[in-house]
Amino acid sequence: MDMELTPAELLFRDEVRAFLADALPAHVREGARNTPSVFVEPEIGDEWHRALNARGWAAYHWPKEHGGTGWSPTERYIFEKECALADAPALSVLGLKLIGPVLCRYGTPEQQARFLPRIRDASEKWCQGYSEPSAGSDLASLKTRAERRGDRYIINGTKIWTTHAHYADWMFCLARTDPEAKPQAGISFLLVPMHQKGISIRPIVTHAGDHEVNQVFLDDAETAADCLVGREGQGWEIAKFLLENERGGSCAAPRLLADIAKLRAAAEAEPSGVNGALGHQPAMAARLVSLELQALALETTELRILADLAKGRTPGPQTSLVKLLASTLRQRIDELAIDIFGPLGLQLPPQRPLYGNSAPEPVGSREAQLAMPTYLNGRAWTIFGGSNEVQKGIIAKQVLGL
Repeated sequence: MDMELTPAELLFRDEVRAFLADALPAHVREGARNTPSVFVEPEIGDEWHRALNARGWAAYHWPKEHGGTGWSPTERYIFEKECALADAPALSVLGLKLIGPVLCRYGTPEQQARFLPRIRDASEKWCQGYSEPSAGSDLASLKTRAERRGDRYIINGTKIWTTHAHYADWMFCLARTDPEAKPQAGISFLLVPMHQKGISIRPIVTHAGDHEVNQVFLDDAETAADCLVGREGQGWEIAKFLLENERGGSCAAPRLLADIAKLRAAAEAEPSGVNGALGHQPAMAARLVSLELQALALETTELRILADLAKGRTPGPQTSLVKLLASTLRQRIDELAIDIFGPLGLQLPPQRPLYGNSAPEPVGSREAQLAMPTYLNGRAWTIFGGSNEVQKGIIAKQVLGL
């Protein structure tokens, strides 16, 4: 694997940098910096999403025939790295990186024509109906039922931890269409409109003060029969494809490395209370270097996966390794931020999102104010997309053959 960028790739990097310098507004950049969350709020992300779409770069990882860019895996990596360095908002993955690729592969031409343009231009938003109160990591035990009645499916059940359901126009939903089949074989993948009387949403406010997730109740909710993706009983196959994109559909290392660099700068500005800056103390310096080395190792792993993709191979179970490493490293970075800012990092602001004139003035820096809500929000990293225990099981079986 050649780690050096070619002259053409260097020119592409310069093009991305010039675009970011010109098209990324300062208020959007500031909003992204001040969001202590995995998912950027729509009022921050939509403006940037539309700017990218106007350039033809919103769905940069889709096939070109469906409105993608046709970029190579290396170009996609360069783009994500430059966005991380520029503090560009991370766009919601729910439409662009989860349901979008599913429709590109499994959708009918009519479904692709109906939904893909509206995902690209951010005019319709999506949520994910996978987890249930008794079926999270054990997704095969889900109990939500969908019954075919003429040209409709009638859906009953509940979904939980449903991110941004309160913003969503549509849900991509796993439901059991054949209760007599084996657990995985009886599941289908449906597209369900959210704005109907059969759907109610209950907010879940987390310890971080976030309202990102919800419980969604489906009581005789309906969707058209032509909103079935694939065929009945194919939902498990489609769900696994989607989860591979969720676990490894982006390069996590560039953003992690950018955050480590910010922590190093913060540590060098914080007094140690002993002698000199906190960042110059051996124990703190060692922790920063350790995190950086781990992130660089993750970056190399992601580049190996990109090299495989460039050769036409599928990422497969390697995405579980990336998800395991990235989520654990994310939490260690958040823990270090709490240690760097000390008592100033214990602030829990009463309002969120933390940008604009509505946010209270922090004691100390805004970075310190963000430390605790970011840490609390980030506890979900080792759960969503399949818990770390699930990832270890996949790696043990499919990679190590245990």
